[in-house]
Amino acid sequence: MVTIKDISKATGFSTTTVSRALNGYLDVNENTRKKIQVAAEKLGYTPNILARSLVMKNSKTVGLLITDLKRSGVKDNFLFQTLCGAMDQLQNMEYELVVLTTTTSKQRNKTYQQLCNERNLDGIIIQGLKVDDPYVQEAQQSSKPCVFIDIPIDAPNTGYVTTNQTESATQATKYLCRLGHECIGFINGHDTAHVSKERLRGYQQALEECELPFKPEYVYNGEFDEDKAKQCAISLILSYPEITAIFCASDVMALGVMKAARELNISIPDQLSVIGFDNILLSEYVTPSLTTVSQNPYEMGRRAADMMISLIEGKETDRIVVLNNELVLRDTTASPKLVEM
Repeated sequence: MVTIKDISKATGFSTTTVSRALNGYLDVNENTRKKIQVAAEKLGYTPNILARSLVMKNSKTVGLLITDLKRSGVKDNFLFQTLCGAMDQLQNMEYELVVLTTTTSKQRNKTYQQLCNERNLDGIIIQGLKVDDPYVQEAQQSSKPCVFIDIPIDAPNTGYVTTNQTESATQATKYLCRLGHECIGFINGHDTAHVSKERLRGYQQALEECELPFKPEYVYNGEFDEDKAKQCAISLILSYPEITAIFCASDVMALGVMKAARELNISIPDQLSVIGFDNILLSEYVTPSLTTVSQNPYEMGRRAADMMISLIEGKETDRIVVLNNELVLRDTTASPKLVEM
């Protein structure tokens, strides 16, 4: 392996000058820098990233930590879009992105700090963890910068990016009310997800504003899973046949509701209106196309990465970013009709 010492011998410059030239220091004469760079190319020099990170006191590497990554989640492109947004922004700023996955068992055996240290990370972006996950608690105490996506944490080295969850859920539910629906079911994610709590709050707020009673029995948890949401929908529809609309806390769960409706021979939207949340790619192409709350995961990832770089480099930055969503009207919603079941 070619080293800085080899380039020093070939050019006659000291190892310090060679090192500073290759690392972009401005105090190196431009002619000197060019001679050193030409020699490095001829010799086939490849920088040792680990050694450079030790000298420069940072690795210019950021981790994206996610949980329970499964093949079954391939329909949900939300994570992929977030990843692309973060990766593009980090690459623009000459940072590397490392994707890390975690499970409950892994969190018992390896601390958050160990996870950072093993890969010499400058900071971590966290997405998809529950608010009570150990890593969420540990990240708040860590000296490493951390940016959360959809988890509002207020700690010295942290920030977060989210969207107007409550307002969006309120808007979606009120739209169903305006169509004339009075019995509206809600399939949520799970109790330990911040977005689930906010979307439930929005659903309840809309019912109150529309002077409709909140019925806890109309609320099921589908755990952001298509098959579980399908079973929830079957239970809701069979137990409470007066329900004419179901609002889901994710598009993937809305797909499960649509499957349930087909199995029960229920027409969408004539007999049942459905609204999802996220606006994943499939929502536009299913039949009928899904009315949904559109988020911008690419921009969320980009803004999270931008905030992370500012935290690493000690720059002033907003540590709370809230993006606005949009209700996209398609073909799964309509006014309720009296149809023989």
